[in-house]
Amino acid sequence: MRQTILSLIFISGLLLSAPCSSQNQSGSPKETEVAINTTMGKIVVKLYNETPKTRDNFLKLVRQEFYDSTLFHRVIKEFMIQGGDPASKRAPQGTVLGNGDVGYTVPAEFVPNLIHKKGAIAMARQGDDVNPSKASSGCQFYIVQGKVFTNEELDRYEKAANSGLEQKVFFQILDKPENAEVKRKFTQFQNEGNIDSLRATWLKFQPLTDSIFAKTPHFSFSPEQRNAYTTVGGAPHLDGNYTVFGEVTAGIEVVDKIAAVPVDGNNRPLTDVRILNMEIVK
Repeated sequence: MRQTILSLIFISGLLLSAPCSSQNQSGSPKETEVAINTTMGKIVVKLYNETPKTRDNFLKLVRQEFYDSTLFHRVIKEFMIQGGDPASKRAPQGTVLGNGDVGYTVPAEFVPNLIHKKGAIAMARQGDDVNPSKASSGCQFYIVQGKVFTNEELDRYEKAANSGLEQKVFFQILDKPENAEVKRKFTQFQNEGNIDSLRATWLKFQPLTDSIFAKTPHFSFSPEQRNAYTTVGGAPHLDGNYTVFGEVTAGIEVVDKIAAVPVDGNNRPLTDVRILNMEIVK
């Protein structure tokens, strides 16, 4: 309760085979590329070697022709296009999709430098409440369209991501014996819903809170992330929560076209956008 009230003071404005053994000239394994042939054009993605479990599972399904005739069943402009639901192959128009799967999950593979920039391909998953390990769906994936962000917007994302830690530091300060009377009054202000007094107490301790917080490990965008999200764009709020395992190397304009199609209230395209087939191209 106390943290919920405090959040109102200083936070505002604020989704689900064998590895390639060939090598490139540098001696490291080549990245496998897959062509996703759709009714709206071809998208080519390269799969990262840094996420081998996810990559190999995806390639296994491609070889099994699992994705052939499935739909991009969830499309949100300036966010992403999602596909891979096996139930979508013969689903009548208007059917709610997104619950189909293969009966297993893939362990999360979070790599800090593999981010949700525009063109990233990642695995969908169930929510944290039923999936605290953030394990990936065995088959459903999405491709990021996203949007371009300003540095100020990224600052707000950092603030939101770190709000829980900031509050923890603040309450650790209040829990010190010398602040017992302040803590008593703060609790009283909470019970009274006295937002102005709560704010004043927070501001009084903000310099000390900020000083301790700055020395505590916390989330921040790297310079490379900021450059990507302020130039090509993406969906930064998904980083560290969903496994990114590749990126579009050709056909990003097809992603944009699919993202722009009219959808129903469940974000399913009004006209089916179908994956005709997938093929390993190299």
